[in-house]
Amino acid sequence: MHGVPMEKSKVRLRVHVAIFAAVMVIAIGGTMYLEGLSLLDAIYFSIVTVATVGYGDISPKTPAGKILALVIIFTGVSTFLAVAANATELFLSRRDDENRLKKLNMVMGLFFSEAGTRLLRFFTDADPALELLQNSLVIKADWGPRQFSDAVRRLKEHPCQVRIDAIDLASLKCFLTEKSELLVGLMENPYMLEHETFTDLVIAVLHLKEELESRETLTPLPQSDLDHLAGDMNRIYAQLSRLWLTHMGHLKGAYPFLFSLAVRKNPFDREASVVVRY
Repeated sequence: MHGVPMEKSKVRLRVHVAIFAAVMVIAIGGTMYLEGLSLLDAIYFSIVTVATVGYGDISPKTPAGKILALVIIFTGVSTFLAVAANATELFLSRRDDENRLKKLNMVMGLFFSEAGTRLLRFFTDADPALELLQNSLVIKADWGPRQFSDAVRRLKEHPCQVRIDAIDLASLKCFLTEKSELLVGLMENPYMLEHETFTDLVIAVLHLKEELESRETLTPLPQSDLDHLAGDMNRIYAQLSRLWLTHMGHLKGAYPFLFSLAVRKNPFDREASVVVRY
């Protein structure tokens, strides 16, 4: 997302805060030295001077003190305004990023609701090593950050490879063709630019769809061609699995009712059922 501009704003804010702090330290120390004020009076005088309030109860009496007061007004006010402007910019930028992330998560939710979960089921049903992973990804309603972190670690260790002879290529082709409008619409969505991993996934899915649609027949195919298609599927399987798990973590905190349904449709759980049972 907008990480670089955000970091630049943070750096500018730190610099301006440091300058403002230095001005205040010099102002307080200089006032104490030149005007003979106590620490409390020097702090009070410096603050009201920077604020350009000037109540008049404490005023510089020496020429050097008056010059210092002018310097405090010009430098203090300008640096304070810079701090305020940068803090406001940082706040607005952070809020904008939060809104963008929220809308991106909505787009991802649409993808998984309409296509992603079903597509993932195609691959998990054809994963000969799924049992090694199944217990780690049978998500429960009481899962917290630790359980999700453990699941991410286990998923990274999983090979995510399918047996292509266990996949009905015609059904997969039909499914992806039906979702063409959705997939193209996702690529046209400006929020896709905010998430490179999600964009790469949709591109990979579109590529697999084109591969399947480009063949006049899907049976029989030589083993070399099947291996090629399996490679495309394995790429999607790995990306889709990790994104699905991340999305489940988001739903857990943001939309418990959507999370409940997603758990009951868990493509890694062969006993999953949308029917609510107590």
